[in-house]
Amino acid sequence: MFIAIPQVSADEVLRAFHRDEPFLFLGAAFNTVTIILIGLCVIRRKADALLISLAVFAHVYGVRLWMDSALLRMAVPDTELFHRLKAALDYFVPIPAFVFFHIAGFVGRRARVFTIPLVAIFSCLVVGTLAFGSLPVFRTINNTAVVVALLFVLVRSFRQGPNDHDNKVFRGGLLCFVATALFDNLIPVFRIEPYGFAVFVASLGYVAARRTLQRDVEYGEIQQELALARRMQLSILPAAFPDSTAFRVAAKYVPMTSVAGDLYEFLVADNQHAGLFIADVSGHGVPAALIASMVKMAATSQRSHAAHPAQLLAGMNAALCGNTQGQYVTAAYVYLDAKARELRYSAAGHPAMLLLRGGVVTEVAENGMLLAAIEGATYTDKTLPLEPGDRLLLYTDGLVEARNAEGKLFGEESLIAALRGSARRTPHEAADEVVTAAQRWAKSLDDDLTVLVCDFVGAV
Repeated sequence: MFIAIPQVSADEVLRAFHRDEPFLFLGAAFNTVTIILIGLCVIRRKADALLISLAVFAHVYGVRLWMDSALLRMAVPDTELFHRLKAALDYFVPIPAFVFFHIAGFVGRRARVFTIPLVAIFSCLVVGTLAFGSLPVFRTINNTAVVVALLFVLVRSFRQGPNDHDNKVFRGGLLCFVATALFDNLIPVFRIEPYGFAVFVASLGYVAARRTLQRDVEYGEIQQELALARRMQLSILPAAFPDSTAFRVAAKYVPMTSVAGDLYEFLVADNQHAGLFIADVSGHGVPAALIASMVKMAATSQRSHAAHPAQLLAGMNAALCGNTQGQYVTAAYVYLDAKARELRYSAAGHPAMLLLRGGVVTEVAENGMLLAAIEGATYTDKTLPLEPGDRLLLYTDGLVEARNAEGKLFGEESLIAALRGSARRTPHEAADEVVTAAQRWAKSLDDDLTVLVCDFVGAV
């Protein structure tokens, strides 16, 4: 409880303020650092142990500076309780300090062997001081432990880690703090440790600000590279299906990130024939996109087998095995012959193709092993008749695996309903409608979405 002391004159208060002014300012600065660090944790929504330990360290250090001020001694009764609290705080300050050094890696790989005994020693000093008062032996133990521990931290920090600019600045700040702390503990005449701590905190702030700016620059460069990668990936996707007297084809491609592992290709595109290929590489982002470009090359290299889906997939599997860094590929390919009025279909671990005919949706499945999984995998074709008005839908599994807020999948039934509802739409409208239905269902996209819609107009 703070009470006024009427015997203290204004001149005495002013002299005390001027004498303590630097330390009062530093105490406020260190507590401001605490607020900033806690704010960073709140903004990031993550309890970062490094930031929290430094925040506690800065806070208790700042409070200790305030408690050491003559102004506080004028305002607070000179009681045994106050002296015990002040001494206990002195012994508590090293605890968050060495926890911070431990988390930051300044004490090496065997940090726990170093940190736990120190924390135990200082904790005992805090409890002992609150119970028995500030005894000379406690001060001796504290000074000895602080001196030995700080020397150890200083030596370890200079012996390990890279010698780059940031580490030089940081080690310089640490050296100032350790040197002034050692001086104050060994020769308690001058009070220079707070200035060393201020230099240490300033070095941390400099390194943090510099790295933040560097990350911003790197982030901008990454965004530019991803934008370029996206344009390049879009460039490898085929342009619109050429005008055909027999087929109307539309594609819809929605990557989850800037680049994706989905792929489609028109291996055959003329008035009487169409070869529609779709694939999905496991994973997301840049690795999947790189594999997708390999899949495209493997598909186009098998164009001579375009009329025979099973042979095409077998050739692709032979080309991809051992070259995808453990990534697997699902794929489906359908060859449409308007003159013969038939389709030939084969797939490699891919969702079944859907056929809309007369308002009824039928699954067309003929699945073999995933591409790039095992060498020598064989595949089979399924041949079906084509009728004018037939609509085919090829898609990747991101469509049916879209989840709503309750975690429920969009599923095949919803996809079938969306396809059936698009019967009177053009292929482009149908592709948009199917994808939009999944997007409306999903809370967020967890996978890439790709669909191919093909209408058979009829042979001419």
